[in-house]
Amino acid sequence: MDQVFAPWRIDWVEREEQNPDIDCVFCAFRDDDADRDNRVVARSERSFVLLNNYPYNPGHVMVIPHDHTGEYGDLDEATLLDHARLKQRAFDALETALGPDAFNAGLNLGGSAAGGSIDDHLHTHVVPRWDGDTNFMPVVGDTKVIVEAVADTYDRLHDAFAQQDGAETPGPDSAVRFA
Repeated sequence: MDQVFAPWRIDWVEREEQNPDIDCVFCAFRDDDADRDNRVVARSERSFVLLNNYPYNPGHVMVIPHDHTGEYGDLDEATLLDHARLKQRAFDALETALGPDAFNAGLNLGGSAAGGSIDDHLHTHVVPRWDGDTNFMPVVGDTKVIVEAVADTYDRLHDAFAQQDGAETPGPDSAVRFA
């Protein structure tokens, strides 16, 4: 049996059932003010940036439009532009905070066949990559090791977003805001 020590995950495992009536977790995070608890690190007028609870690598974020749709063609021009600009800011923040060598970015559209677990609210994954980040563990051991706690990544990204032009920082527990 493969085991990886990840003590920061206990908060997720032991959490009380929260809002069992939620239809869409992304819509719930969009509407909730508990940004740090929800791992929402930045917000714009029509989109927000959420750290992935199951990251492929440290800094794995999702840029999520406010509109609840699984169809990319449903987004209006203003939302498309806002979503693209917030992705651009996410790349910049990740570069500042983590200094990766590259990025993978993309959408899982079309349901489970595309590999996504949430297919009714589209979102763009942005995954920082480093030369050699795929080492023997996932290749030989079928185990992925995440080297940084999500809460620590949140702090680093929050600071990096806050340094960007036009950033408003309501407080350490609130997402950085962009007009």
